[in-house]
Amino acid sequence: MKLNTIQQQLKAPKGQTNNFGKYKYRSCEDILEAVKPHLGECSLIVSDDITVHAERVYVKATATLLDENSHVIASATGLAREPQTKKGMDESQITGAASSYARKYALNGLFAIDDTKDADHTNVGGNTRKAAPAAKAELITTTQKSAVKGLVEQAIFTPDQEVKSIKWASTGRTEKLEELSFVEAAKLIAFIEGKVA
Repeated sequence: MKLNTIQQQLKAPKGQTNNFGKYKYRSCEDILEAVKPHLGECSLIVSDDITVHAERVYVKATATLLDENSHVIASATGLAREPQTKKGMDESQITGAASSYARKYALNGLFAIDDTKDADHTNVGGNTRKAAPAAKAELITTTQKSAVKGLVEQAIFTPDQEVKSIKWASTGRTEKLEELSFVEAAKLIAFIEGKVA
């Protein structure tokens, strides 16, 4: 089955409820259960790596779709930062939570699931009167900029294709590479790597 067919047919309902914020959201497990009937002869592999940026630990998840001959059709990555501390969680649970988020973002990217209306990333743990201000996202790094430029050349992207891919990675927020966040840049790099491969 082709990736675009899976993307068009996939319906991943928001099967989870946040009791503090009173909203519905979808989890990594919801997406995995929803996609399984659409895979046909394809296989889906989701894996994690640990990466460190600016002395913070990130879980980098990669979702890879393989055809019936185990050839890579496409892959996407997602990053989630481990919090310094999380009340009531031990270190393994903190990593597990970051892994779940990263895997969800990787699956979102691979299967074109738009979570911009999901509010699970704004959960303030019961303080429903006033949401905490969103933390400013870490911007794209110099290393990431260089990687994007090199991959764009390898993929032989036109300037228009480059702008479109930046818009896609930022969910339409910007057309400028330097305005991407660290996570958006990682998503863009994974996308262009798929085109080069």
